[in-house]
Amino acid sequence: MSIHRLATRFGRNAHQISGREPLDNEALYRHVPSIFAREAHGSRSDRYVYVPTIDIVEGLRREGWFPFFAVQSCPRDGSRHGHAKHMLRLRRDEGMGKPEAAEVIIVNSHDGTSAYQMFAGMLRFVCTNSMIAGERFEEVRVPHKGNIQDDIIEGVYTVAEDFPRLIDASETMKDIQLSTDEQRLLGEVSLVARYGEDESPLRPDQIIQPRRREDIGSSLWTTFNVIQENVIKGGLHGRKQNAEGRMRRSRSRPINGIDQNVTLNRALWTLAEGMQRLKS
Repeated sequence: MSIHRLATRFGRNAHQISGREPLDNEALYRHVPSIFAREAHGSRSDRYVYVPTIDIVEGLRREGWFPFFAVQSCPRDGSRHGHAKHMLRLRRDEGMGKPEAAEVIIVNSHDGTSAYQMFAGMLRFVCTNSMIAGERFEEVRVPHKGNIQDDIIEGVYTVAEDFPRLIDASETMKDIQLSTDEQRLLGEVSLVARYGEDESPLRPDQIIQPRRREDIGSSLWTTFNVIQENVIKGGLHGRKQNAEGRMRRSRSRPINGIDQNVTLNRALWTLAEGMQRLKS
Protein backbone atom coordinates (compact mmCIF):
# COMPACT_ATOMS: atom_id res chain seq x y z
CA MET A 1 0.00 0.00 0.00
CA SER A 2 1.33 3.44 -0.92
CA ILE A 3 1.90 5.92 1.90
CA HIS A 4 1.52 9.53 0.79
CA ARG A 5 2.16 12.74 2.67
CA LEU A 6 0.61 16.06 1.73
CA ALA A 7 2.28 19.29 2.75
CA THR A 8 2.30 22.95 1.76
CA ARG A 9 5.93 24.00 1.70
CA PHE A 10 6.10 25.68 -1.71
CA GLY A 11 3.85 28.62 -0.94
CA ARG A 12 0.81 29.29 1.14
CA ASN A 13 -1.55 27.57 -1.30
CA ALA A 14 0.86 25.25 -3.09
CA HIS A 15 0.46 21.52 -2.67
CA GLN A 16 3.05 18.81 -2.67
CA ILE A 17 2.79 15.05 -2.36
CA SER A 18 5.48 12.50 -1.67
CA GLY A 19 5.39 8.75 -1.19
CA ARG A 20 7.53 5.93 0.10
CA GLU A 21 6.41 4.08 -3.00
CA PRO A 22 6.04 5.48 -6.54
CA LEU A 23 3.11 7.86 -6.92
CA ASP A 24 0.29 6.65 -9.14
CA ASN A 25 -1.74 8.90 -11.45
CA GLU A 26 -4.68 9.09 -9.06
CA ALA A 27 -2.52 10.54 -6.30
CA LEU A 28 -0.76 12.90 -8.71
CA TYR A 29 -4.02 14.16 -10.19
CA ARG A 30 -5.58 14.75 -6.78
CA HIS A 31 -2.79 17.03 -5.60
CA VAL A 32 -0.89 18.29 -8.68
CA PRO A 33 -3.51 18.61 -11.45
CA SER A 34 -1.42 20.85 -13.71
CA ILE A 35 0.67 17.79 -14.64
CA PHE A 36 -2.42 16.50 -16.49
CA ALA A 37 -3.36 19.65 -18.46
CA ARG A 38 -4.38 18.57 -21.97
CA GLU A 39 -3.73 21.90 -23.64
CA ALA A 40 -1.61 24.98 -23.10
CA HIS A 41 -2.98 28.02 -21.28
CA GLY A 42 -4.95 30.38 -23.51
CA SER A 43 -2.22 33.01 -23.26
CA ARG A 44 0.15 30.89 -25.39
CA SER A 45 0.58 31.52 -29.12
CA ASP A 46 0.26 28.96 -31.93
CA ARG A 47 4.07 28.61 -31.99
CA TYR A 48 4.04 27.20 -28.47
CA VAL A 49 4.65 23.44 -28.68
CA TYR A 50 2.70 21.72 -25.96
CA VAL A 51 3.34 18.27 -24.50
CA PRO A 52 1.44 17.27 -21.33
CA THR A 53 3.80 16.54 -18.46
CA ILE A 54 1.91 13.35 -17.72
CA ASP A 55 2.91 12.04 -21.17
CA ILE A 56 6.54 12.57 -20.20
CA VAL A 57 5.94 10.84 -16.85
CA GLU A 58 4.40 7.85 -18.62
CA GLY A 59 7.33 7.71 -21.02
CA LEU A 60 9.79 7.78 -18.15
CA ARG A 61 7.88 5.07 -16.30
CA ARG A 62 8.36 2.86 -19.32
CA GLU A 63 12.08 3.62 -19.09
CA GLY A 64 12.16 2.65 -15.41
CA TRP A 65 11.89 6.11 -13.79
CA PHE A 66 9.10 6.66 -11.24
CA PRO A 67 7.78 9.83 -9.52
CA PHE A 68 8.11 9.88 -5.74
CA PHE A 69 7.49 13.61 -5.24
CA ALA A 70 5.46 16.31 -7.00
CA VAL A 71 4.57 19.89 -6.19
CA GLN A 72 2.54 22.58 -7.92
CA SER A 73 2.36 26.30 -7.28
CA CYS A 74 -0.97 28.10 -7.11
CA PRO A 75 -0.87 31.39 -9.03
CA ARG A 76 -3.00 34.35 -8.09
CA ASP A 77 -4.65 34.18 -11.51
CA GLY A 78 -7.10 31.34 -10.96
CA SER A 79 -7.31 30.61 -14.70
CA ARG A 80 -3.71 29.40 -14.58
CA HIS A 81 -4.23 26.88 -11.76
CA GLY A 82 -4.54 23.92 -14.11
CA HIS A 83 -1.45 24.99 -16.05
CA ALA A 84 0.77 26.24 -13.23
CA LYS A 85 4.46 25.56 -12.68
CA HIS A 86 5.20 22.17 -11.17
CA MET A 87 8.17 20.07 -10.15
CA LEU A 88 8.62 16.29 -10.02
CA ARG A 89 11.41 14.14 -8.63
CA LEU A 90 11.86 10.74 -10.26
CA ARG A 91 14.19 7.90 -9.36
CA ARG A 92 14.66 4.25 -10.06
CA ASP A 93 13.11 1.82 -7.60
CA GLU A 94 16.43 0.20 -6.75
CA GLY A 95 17.42 3.33 -4.83
CA MET A 96 15.09 2.39 -1.98
CA GLY A 97 16.80 0.97 1.09
CA LYS A 98 20.03 2.89 0.48
CA PRO A 99 21.17 5.98 2.44
CA GLU A 100 20.85 8.15 -0.69
CA ALA A 101 19.30 7.82 -4.13
CA ALA A 102 20.08 9.73 -7.32
CA GLU A 103 17.10 11.54 -8.85
CA VAL A 104 16.04 13.39 -11.99
CA ILE A 105 14.25 16.64 -11.13
CA ILE A 106 11.85 18.06 -13.70
CA VAL A 107 10.40 21.59 -13.60
CA ASN A 108 7.75 22.65 -16.10
CA SER A 109 4.64 24.72 -16.65
CA HIS A 110 1.90 24.91 -19.28
CA ASP A 111 1.33 28.66 -19.04
CA GLY A 112 4.66 29.92 -20.37
CA THR A 113 6.25 30.59 -16.97
CA SER A 114 8.86 27.85 -17.41
CA ALA A 115 10.60 25.80 -20.07
CA TYR A 116 11.15 22.12 -19.33
CA GLN A 117 14.14 22.02 -16.99
CA MET A 118 15.94 18.93 -15.75
CA PHE A 119 18.60 18.60 -13.07
CA ALA A 120 20.52 15.84 -11.33
CA GLY A 121 19.61 15.49 -7.68
CA MET A 122 19.96 13.26 -4.66
CA LEU A 123 17.57 12.28 -1.88
CA ARG A 124 18.93 11.57 1.60
CA PHE A 125 16.45 9.21 3.25
CA VAL A 126 17.37 9.81 6.90
CA CYS A 127 15.82 13.27 6.73
CA THR A 128 14.11 13.25 3.30
CA ASN A 129 16.40 16.12 2.30
CA SER A 130 16.21 16.55 -1.45
CA MET A 131 19.37 18.10 -2.82
CA ILE A 132 19.95 19.41 -6.32
CA ALA A 133 23.43 19.26 -7.80
CA GLY A 134 25.19 22.52 -8.52
CA GLU A 135 26.61 24.32 -11.51
CA ARG A 136 29.24 21.70 -12.38
CA PHE A 137 26.55 19.11 -13.04
CA GLU A 138 24.37 18.72 -16.08
CA GLU A 139 21.30 20.89 -16.54
CA VAL A 140 18.97 20.49 -19.50
CA ARG A 141 16.48 23.12 -20.66
CA VAL A 142 14.02 22.31 -23.42
CA PRO A 143 12.01 25.25 -24.84
CA HIS A 144 8.41 24.65 -25.90
CA LYS A 145 9.21 24.30 -29.59
CA GLY A 146 10.43 21.64 -32.01
CA ASN A 147 10.57 17.93 -31.19
CA ILE A 148 10.11 18.53 -27.49
CA GLN A 149 9.04 15.06 -26.33
CA ASP A 150 12.07 13.24 -27.74
CA ASP A 151 14.33 16.03 -26.48
CA ILE A 152 12.96 15.60 -22.96
CA ILE A 153 13.44 11.83 -22.85
CA GLU A 154 16.98 12.26 -24.23
CA GLY A 155 17.58 15.01 -21.68
CA VAL A 156 16.74 12.70 -18.80
CA TYR A 157 19.50 10.34 -19.88
CA THR A 158 21.88 13.27 -20.32
CA VAL A 159 21.20 14.23 -16.70
CA ALA A 160 21.43 10.60 -15.56
CA GLU A 161 24.92 10.33 -17.06
CA ASP A 162 26.02 12.65 -14.25
CA PHE A 163 24.80 10.29 -11.51
CA PRO A 164 28.14 8.47 -11.04
CA ARG A 165 29.91 11.82 -10.64
CA LEU A 166 27.19 13.00 -8.25
CA ILE A 167 27.54 9.89 -6.09
CA ASP A 168 31.35 10.09 -6.21
CA ALA A 169 31.17 13.71 -5.03
CA SER A 170 28.96 12.75 -2.08
CA GLU A 171 31.29 9.88 -1.10
CA THR A 172 34.29 12.22 -1.27
CA MET A 173 32.49 14.74 0.96
CA LYS A 174 31.87 11.99 3.52
CA ASP A 175 35.63 11.42 3.81
CA ILE A 176 36.49 15.10 4.34
CA GLN A 177 36.50 16.29 7.95
CA LEU A 178 35.98 19.97 8.76
CA SER A 179 37.21 21.96 11.71
CA THR A 180 34.68 24.02 13.65
CA ASP A 181 35.98 27.17 11.94
CA GLU A 182 35.55 25.54 8.51
CA GLN A 183 32.00 24.51 9.38
CA ARG A 184 31.22 28.08 10.42
CA LEU A 185 32.76 29.40 7.20
CA LEU A 186 30.54 27.11 5.12
CA GLY A 187 27.57 28.26 7.20
CA GLU A 188 28.50 31.91 6.67
CA VAL A 189 28.71 31.70 2.88
CA SER A 190 25.50 29.65 2.83
CA LEU A 191 23.69 32.48 4.62
CA VAL A 192 24.97 34.85 1.94
CA ALA A 193 23.52 32.51 -0.70
CA ARG A 194 20.21 32.52 1.19
CA TYR A 195 19.86 36.23 2.04
CA GLY A 196 22.16 38.00 -0.43
CA GLU A 197 22.82 41.58 0.58
CA ASP A 198 19.97 41.54 3.11
CA GLU A 199 20.81 41.15 6.77
CA SER A 200 20.63 37.55 7.90
CA PRO A 201 18.54 36.96 11.04
CA LEU A 202 20.64 33.88 11.76
CA ARG A 203 24.22 33.23 12.80
CA PRO A 204 26.45 30.66 11.08
CA ASP A 205 26.56 28.71 14.37
CA GLN A 206 22.80 28.16 14.14
CA ILE A 207 22.63 26.61 10.70
CA ILE A 208 25.43 24.13 11.36
CA GLN A 209 23.52 22.70 14.34
CA PRO A 210 21.95 19.30 13.49
CA ARG A 211 18.25 18.65 14.05
CA ARG A 212 18.68 14.91 14.72
CA ARG A 213 21.20 12.54 16.24
CA GLU A 214 22.07 10.95 12.89
CA ASP A 215 23.41 14.30 11.66
CA ILE A 216 25.96 14.79 14.42
CA GLY A 217 29.42 14.87 12.89
CA SER A 218 32.04 17.06 11.28
CA SER A 219 32.31 15.62 7.76
CA LEU A 220 31.70 17.93 4.84
CA TRP A 221 28.77 15.77 3.73
CA THR A 222 27.08 15.89 7.14
CA THR A 223 27.72 19.62 7.54
CA PHE A 224 26.35 20.34 4.06
CA ASN A 225 23.21 18.30 4.77
CA VAL A 226 22.60 20.04 8.08
CA ILE A 227 23.02 23.48 6.47
CA GLN A 228 20.78 22.54 3.55
CA GLU A 229 17.97 21.36 5.81
CA ASN A 230 18.19 24.36 8.15
CA VAL A 231 18.25 26.89 5.30
CA ILE A 232 15.53 25.28 3.17
CA LYS A 233 13.10 24.33 5.95
CA GLY A 234 13.55 27.49 8.02
CA GLY A 235 11.92 27.77 11.44
CA LEU A 236 15.05 28.89 13.28
CA HIS A 237 14.82 31.73 15.78
CA GLY A 238 16.99 34.75 15.13
CA ARG A 239 17.28 38.50 15.59
CA LYS A 240 16.97 41.27 13.03
CA GLN A 241 17.25 45.04 13.11
CA ASN A 242 14.04 46.93 12.31
CA ALA A 243 13.68 50.29 10.53
CA GLU A 244 14.18 52.13 13.81
CA GLY A 245 17.46 50.36 14.43
CA ARG A 246 16.11 48.17 17.22
CA MET A 247 16.78 44.47 17.38
CA ARG A 248 13.69 42.29 17.23
CA ARG A 249 13.14 38.58 17.33
CA SER A 250 12.39 36.83 14.07
CA ARG A 251 12.03 33.33 12.67
CA SER A 252 13.64 32.18 9.45
CA ARG A 253 11.20 31.44 6.67
CA PRO A 254 11.16 28.22 4.66
CA ILE A 255 11.96 28.32 0.96
CA ASN A 256 8.51 28.17 -0.62
CA GLY A 257 9.00 29.02 -4.30
CA ILE A 258 9.92 26.29 -6.79
CA ASP A 259 12.45 28.49 -8.60
CA GLN A 260 14.02 29.70 -5.37
CA ASN A 261 14.22 26.14 -4.07
CA VAL A 262 16.07 24.98 -7.18
CA THR A 263 18.39 27.99 -7.29
CA LEU A 264 19.31 27.86 -3.60
CA ASN A 265 19.79 24.09 -3.60
CA ARG A 266 22.18 24.36 -6.53
CA ALA A 267 24.05 27.22 -4.87
CA LEU A 268 24.50 25.28 -1.63
CA TRP A 269 25.82 22.27 -3.52
CA THR A 270 28.27 24.50 -5.41
CA LEU A 271 29.52 25.96 -2.10
CA ALA A 272 30.00 22.47 -0.65
CA GLU A 273 31.98 21.48 -3.74
CA GLY A 274 34.07 24.61 -3.33
CA MET A 275 34.95 23.53 0.23
CA GLN A 276 35.71 20.05 -1.13
CA ARG A 277 38.24 21.50 -3.57
CA LEU A 278 39.84 23.61 -0.83
CA LYS A 279 40.29 20.52 1.33
CA SER A 280 41.61 18.28 -1.46
